[in-house]
Amino acid sequence: MTTPPGSDTDRLARVALTWLAEPGNRVIWHLVQAHGADETLTRLIAGDIPEAALRTAVASRSDSGDPHRIAEIALRRAQRLGARVVVPADDEWPIGVEALATLELDVAGRVNRDVRPPLCLWVRGSRPLSDAFARSVAIVGARAATPYGQHVTTDLAYGLAEQEWTVVSGGAFGIDAAAHRATLAAGGFTVAVLACGVDRPYPVGNAAMFEQIAESGLLMSEWPPGAEPLRHRFLIRNRVIAAGTSGTVVVEAAARSGAFQTMSRVVALNRHAMVVPGPVTSAMSVGCHELLRRYPHTRLVTNVAHVLDEVGRIGEYLAEPARARNHVRDDLDEESALVLEAVPHRGSAGPEQLAVRAGLGLRTVLRRLSLLEMKGLVVRRNDGIALAALARSAVARTGFPPQDPT
Repeated sequence: MTTPPGSDTDRLARVALTWLAEPGNRVIWHLVQAHGADETLTRLIAGDIPEAALRTAVASRSDSGDPHRIAEIALRRAQRLGARVVVPADDEWPIGVEALATLELDVAGRVNRDVRPPLCLWVRGSRPLSDAFARSVAIVGARAATPYGQHVTTDLAYGLAEQEWTVVSGGAFGIDAAAHRATLAAGGFTVAVLACGVDRPYPVGNAAMFEQIAESGLLMSEWPPGAEPLRHRFLIRNRVIAAGTSGTVVVEAAARSGAFQTMSRVVALNRHAMVVPGPVTSAMSVGCHELLRRYPHTRLVTNVAHVLDEVGRIGEYLAEPARARNHVRDDLDEESALVLEAVPHRGSAGPEQLAVRAGLGLRTVLRRLSLLEMKGLVVRRNDGIALAALARSAVARTGFPPQDPT
């Protein structure tokens, strides 16, 4: 008889399967889809595994302990911690991660092949996962972040939090920590997706931050309590960040970085891929610039309005194009602008002189001078026409009209 999805038996089996093999394993995921978690676990323990490498790995892990017993211990440990295990049958399962079921990457290596959805997720924090990820943006980047990167990250995360978007990151030093801390400072909601157990967040230097996140946000992991932060697990974890969120922003990334790898998954999943440019002389922005060159659909963003314009619903947010400061001549017709530019910066000039300098007829100049006077841009003096205070202040800011060569 098939074990009902979401039952205690199903939940226990999924925990055991995640312990037997690293999350995302393609063979195990397909077996679970076809036969259920409990039957798949039975098959694996019996050695009924179609792939030799996986059969060897499972046998090696099984020698160190009974999978059922290990899973029971993990569940009790989580209960004492105030954590829970979430499975696909639960209402709070983040539906976005199911997109990993069809993800195919044209890159060699097991970490790029075994990218299937999680079998279960461990969570600390009270808010439902589905609710937290419904409006979420990931901000990721270099651990060795520069002051520039941290400044940009803080602005982005704080602004997203103010607009009630969940900010997701990986809890690392640098860009990740800046994103989490800015969100917390804004009173927003943040999720740290970990590559280890939710009871031993890594790095230890961010322990206080992780406790804050557990209290007001969510700590999430595919690995059971007590699991170590092994190097390859960070790469496995990145696919969940890419799939679970509406889009990902890379703020800083070296030529080889986890953030670069995360973005390859974001692009393959057709999520919103966003990159913050940096100085061309900065080693921490080399990866960002390469992402912009390699992936045509990646969007360059420089502020929170750009990010919201990408991830929001059509018409929900409209980022205004960047514009220079308005100049007094912006609303003038061409002839009036020519006359205004002909007026010397210092002193005054007669209408005849202005006509020569502007290359216009005297009658045209006289008509345009009346308009400029009404706009408060020129004043009439006994010795001719001079710039008004409004126009002089604009000249001081911009250098236009040009200085009188005399």
